[in-house]
Amino acid sequence: MTKASLEKIKDIFKSKGITFKLFCITLTLLIFMLSISLVVQNLFFETFYYKQKEKNLIKSVEKFKTNYYRNIRSNIDFFTYAYNFEEENNSKIALLNKNGVKKYLRSTNTNGEDSNDIINLAIANWLNYQTSYFEVIKDHKTVSFDFINPISNSKNLVVVSPIVINSDVEDILFVVSTLQPLDEAVYVTKRFYMYIFIGIVIITTLLSLIYAKMISKPLIKLNKTADKMASLDFSTECEVSNYDEIGNLAMSLNFLSKKLNITLTELKAANKKLTADIEKERKLEKMRKDFIAGVSHELKTPISLIQGYAEGIKDGIVDAEDLEYYLDVILDESDKMNKLVIDMLDLSALESGNFQLKPTIFQLHGLIETIYKKYVLNYNTKEINYIFDQKLCELSTEGDPLRLEEVLTNLLDNAIKYSPPEGKINIYLKSINNKFNISIENEGLPIDEEDLKLIWEKFYRVDKSRNKKSGGTGLGLSIVKNILDLHGSNYEIKNTDIGVMVTFTLDIIESDYL
Repeated sequence: MTKASLEKIKDIFKSKGITFKLFCITLTLLIFMLSISLVVQNLFFETFYYKQKEKNLIKSVEKFKTNYYRNIRSNIDFFTYAYNFEEENNSKIALLNKNGVKKYLRSTNTNGEDSNDIINLAIANWLNYQTSYFEVIKDHKTVSFDFINPISNSKNLVVVSPIVINSDVEDILFVVSTLQPLDEAVYVTKRFYMYIFIGIVIITTLLSLIYAKMISKPLIKLNKTADKMASLDFSTECEVSNYDEIGNLAMSLNFLSKKLNITLTELKAANKKLTADIEKERKLEKMRKDFIAGVSHELKTPISLIQGYAEGIKDGIVDAEDLEYYLDVILDESDKMNKLVIDMLDLSALESGNFQLKPTIFQLHGLIETIYKKYVLNYNTKEINYIFDQKLCELSTEGDPLRLEEVLTNLLDNAIKYSPPEGKINIYLKSINNKFNISIENEGLPIDEEDLKLIWEKFYRVDKSRNKKSGGTGLGLSIVKNILDLHGSNYEIKNTDIGVMVTFTLDIIESDYL
């Protein structure tokens, strides 16, 4: 076959479908393996059978010799063992002295013919022609060789083994076993395997075709789905009937199809999202500007007051009776400015990531009660209630008391600020899931859902008017949030039936809670 012909066949094979390729490859491999098996059996079966026959016969002879040394005490014992040996090994056995003279050979006559002719001929051949005689006599070796009957031309296996007593050959065991069954078995086996080979080739051809279709059918479907995906049609999914490699490939294609579909959908919505992000950035920038405006407003008023009252004192237009009042106004406005600056510095420190708490173990109830009493005295127009579980009075938590006092103070200030003149404010201390649950609820208007989402953010205020009555710069809850985060607290703000409630948690010290 020329090189051009081979290239042509190769091109034809490449152009065929996967079913044809799988069928050809599978059939070729199976026929190749069967052919190898048949050749190996034809070449080596006879040799293997002969070696096994030789090995087993020598092993049986050695076993006979062991019995001879240990158990045989009389001719009757020997005859019995010899008879059993011949029956078990399909052979003839003879006992010779070291000169080759027969001491025992069981006679069997059939139709006047002596069946011992084969062993007699083998003994004569061994004594006259085989060099192994000296190996047996001098070296005390067990030898084996082939002997072909000159009369019937049949092949026989001969094993000769010395019986050594006191380092001297006492007797010789001479065993002959016919190999005619081997020749017959080899012939029958070859014919049998030829028929088997033809049958297997036919079956293999059918199975290869079925196998090729089984493998190629889902692959063809996958290919069609992939073609649709290439055309940006993601409506068709691959059918997953098995969970093998092809099934996994189908699931991967389905997953890829879904992901691509989602990605395309997301790309279509990219402009909307980008617009939303820009709008969000604008809102954030507006919040920053509002904060700067608020800080400027909060600083402008006290600075103006301080400046005006200080100039009045300097110019001497203040009576002695009003001097103390002027000084009180200056000090009060200075305190407000100082508080604003401190809040800004606190928030900056808390958000820097380097702020360190000063934790200690203390009784939370005592801290809340102290703050509660101070507010009751200072705001007697409000109905402030402290509701707690008596069992929690002796329990402790770990945290920074100064910062937690700042949290409670900020939350109570907000509750008072946004409640009606004679409004109700409730402080709750409970235990839920081995944690302190602290809530501060005030009467008043609910907070819009949009404001609830942003209320913890810095710069943000629910009251956009920044009127003097409500005050604040939108930093209080941001400070609260950062302090609670440092304590690992869970916190939330929500509307209730009477107004607004802020809740946060703190751990209960385990040793106290047992």
